[in-house]
Amino acid sequence: MKTISPTWSELYTDAKNLAQKLKAEGSWDQIIAITRGGLVPAAVIAKELDIRFIDTVCVKSYNDTEKENIQIIKRVDNTANSILVIDDLVDTGETARAVRDMFPHAWYAVIYAKPAGLPLVNSYVKKVSQDTWILFPWERDA
Repeated sequence: MKTISPTWSELYTDAKNLAQKLKAEGSWDQIIAITRGGLVPAAVIAKELDIRFIDTVCVKSYNDTEKENIQIIKRVDNTANSILVIDDLVDTGETARAVRDMFPHAWYAVIYAKPAGLPLVNSYVKKVSQDTWILFPWERDA
């Protein structure tokens, strides 16, 4: 397995790049960030797209580095038509599938996309191999 460790600066740049792509792809009234990984890119994208309504869907699918069954910890009661869902990555697609079930018409955008989950997202910045582990800045010791 390969590991990549984006810096805070790289992640910020990637989130801004995703926002630029999104500007060309549509407009949304609100963002739903998938916790925890979607929080940082959602903040950057909300600023870049001037979206002030942000909510969260809280999902647990990993225990440190081990995959688990999907647990939805917090849902969003939302019937809006113009939803942008943001996450840090799509891996196997399990989380994306669970959130798509909640918001079937939402636009789903991530920073990193792996091949197994790629069909479930509308926008992404970087494609990585399925055997790549992404160690995000908030997961590393200082």
